[in-house]
Amino acid sequence: MPRPIAGWPPPAILPSIIIFHPAPPCYRLVMDDPQMIDCPDDSRQLERLRAIVHRLRAPGGCPWDAEQTHQSLLPNLIEETYETADTIRRGDVSHLREELGDLLLQVVLHSEIAEQDGNFRLEDVARGIAEKLVRRHPHVFGDSAAATSKAVLKQWEEIKRGEKGHQDQPYLHHVGHGLPALLRASKLQKKAAKVGFDWPTQTGVLGKIREELLELEAAVDVPDPAAIDEELGDLLFSVVNLARHRGSDPELLLAATNTKFEQRFAKMEQLLREQALTLDAATLDQMEAAWQAAKSDLKP
Repeated sequence: MPRPIAGWPPPAILPSIIIFHPAPPCYRLVMDDPQMIDCPDDSRQLERLRAIVHRLRAPGGCPWDAEQTHQSLLPNLIEETYETADTIRRGDVSHLREELGDLLLQVVLHSEIAEQDGNFRLEDVARGIAEKLVRRHPHVFGDSAAATSKAVLKQWEEIKRGEKGHQDQPYLHHVGHGLPALLRASKLQKKAAKVGFDWPTQTGVLGKIREELLELEAAVDVPDPAAIDEELGDLLFSVVNLARHRGSDPELLLAATNTKFEQRFAKMEQLLREQALTLDAATLDQMEAAWQAAKSDLKP
């Protein structure tokens, strides 16, 4: 049972908080093929999308769609998530709608598969997140007080730990499982910082980075492959910590550097071509000279 928060939950919604009730079977409005092909009514577009996905997986539909499972679609879900994130990073609003649509398709597909397996429906997914939002915002829907973002996040974590029954688990239990390592490192550090386990200033973090770099250099000098790997991990973790301290997302920072490297490399390649040189034929010195020229040309 969730840990009680002052003034929360209101008695009227307590049952829906403790027990999740799957939606009972209900009549789904059916669209025929002409309606799916041409449906100008904005209010029916979600219904249209569900009808199309249902049609694709039904007998006589699309063999590929009918064969898909939660597991087989996992790479698609990850790919579409990253493509959406990339569009947001680049500020490409014109393509954001398309990428959000591709991501929404994954949600509808997984919900359709689950419904066919008798597990849950899209309505259950929507109900679950709606109830969670109400539950985690007692300062809006109840009598709890949280006047700042910091207070809101602290309250959210308290409610979350109570819901998941993690009060007796280690504080960092299950934090960020399933996330890429870079994102999980930041999430672990952020949660540890909430209980005061953090450097008070960036100066301390910079000192830790220097310490880890010295330890890495010592491991390289031995050389000790296992120690080198361990120290590289420690150094990466400390650099992520500096990014977090600065309020920067390490994933976004590294993505920007990847893009910068790609652009500079392409410019270097172009400059070498102008000298009748290929990447395979150019010497390291020639590539370095072209690289420095590319850096100068591409400076903002």
